[in-house]
Amino acid sequence: MKNLIIIRHAKSSWNIPCQDIKRPLMQRGIDDANLVAIDSLKYLPKNFVIYSSSAKRARQTAIIFAETILYPIESIIFTDDLYTFDENKLEKIIKSIGNDFENVILFGHNEAITNFVNKFGDIFIDNVPTSGLVWLQFQTDNWEKINKGKTKKTIFPRDLK
Repeated sequence: MKNLIIIRHAKSSWNIPCQDIKRPLMQRGIDDANLVAIDSLKYLPKNFVIYSSSAKRARQTAIIFAETILYPIESIIFTDDLYTFDENKLEKIIKSIGNDFENVILFGHNEAITNFVNKFGDIFIDNVPTSGLVWLQFQTDNWEKINKGKTKKTIFPRDLK
């Protein structure tokens, strides 16, 4: 069985003129990421690996989670490949994950995340919000063979306020 916990980066700031990939989080994003990370402690599997987009806002969100769940920041796998808004590219990346990992936490971007969880989960989600967490479970031992799975859990900031 494979478990994918996919998290959309927290709310970023548009007030700073910079390249999209360098946009930082705003305070609301930091607060929301902390809320979701704390709540996720009740549900996370014992062992997992964390992958994150290399975009600043995704990196910052992944680090907030890592600090909250006591995951070593230096063990996070940051990759430019996850800086994508295309669900087909995201699917290809997820299907290429090594099968020695049963549980993966992944930080990325919309529209890719919302479209991916709607294709592979069994609950329709209109829009995965910033800092939103969706846990998908797949009845396979091979990431390359994932198909329609079960949406095991969602945690959205608005539900925690």
